[in-house]
Amino acid sequence: MLCTKLSFSTAYHPQVDGLAERMIQTMEDIIRIFCAYGIKYKDHEGYTHYWVTLLPAVQLVYNTSQNSATGKSPSLVEKGWNPLFPADHLKKNLLTIHPKSKEFHDMWKGACDTAARCIADEKEYNKQRWDKSQMEPDFKEGDQVENEVEVKLMEEFSRKHPVFLVSLVKPYFQAEEDEFPSRKKNPTPPEIVEVEDSPFPVKKIINASKIRLNGKDQTQYLVRFENHTADKDKFLAEDAIPDGNLPLRIFRASRRTEKSHHL
Repeated sequence: MLCTKLSFSTAYHPQVDGLAERMIQTMEDIIRIFCAYGIKYKDHEGYTHYWVTLLPAVQLVYNTSQNSATGKSPSLVEKGWNPLFPADHLKKNLLTIHPKSKEFHDMWKGACDTAARCIADEKEYNKQRWDKSQMEPDFKEGDQVENEVEVKLMEEFSRKHPVFLVSLVKPYFQAEEDEFPSRKKNPTPPEIVEVEDSPFPVKKIINASKIRLNGKDQTQYLVRFENHTADKDKFLAEDAIPDGNLPLRIFRASRRTEKSHHL
């Protein structure tokens, strides 16, 4: 009958029409700024104002500010007119002006000047930080760069400005040879070590095995070389073992000792 619609919301959203939510968030931001400003603001006598005394100014500013949704101020939508600021009264030739109006005007003007100064300082600070990390390198003809960039030449009657975005190119800085010896352009060639033609010396003979090769039985020995692991062991014939006299005698003596122990 009343054409009402149930619309659920959370505890932090007293309204769900969007406009009220935006208004509440805006008021929270404004009051937070005024709370911080009230701590620093002092009048001509040096007394700090309590931030609650600034709430009428917050109310006046918000009610006379243009809303992005309606395109009009809340006061104009509700009452059809905007209230006058103290500055508007000061412009008129009035016989008497209440002292509070003059004090409110001075406070409002001081707040505007402080806000403008803070915004200018913030812009300058952000500019310095950006320029410090985003400085355009000064390239000269013949300088080296890290990345390769190709530029398509413009036609003779092209309306494009014949410039190139220098931020696309990174300058190349040559490393100091003393700090990075391995990065020298002409490093010292490695020392040539002469290697003998003979293979590595035999460490020991591990085992022996008989195989049939070319119709004849032949004994091959499993040889381990010096400074080599077991995966490098090889089966070699007796005449192929380098300096094999001593290793063969040791191996055969150990075999005879093992057989005598078994007997």
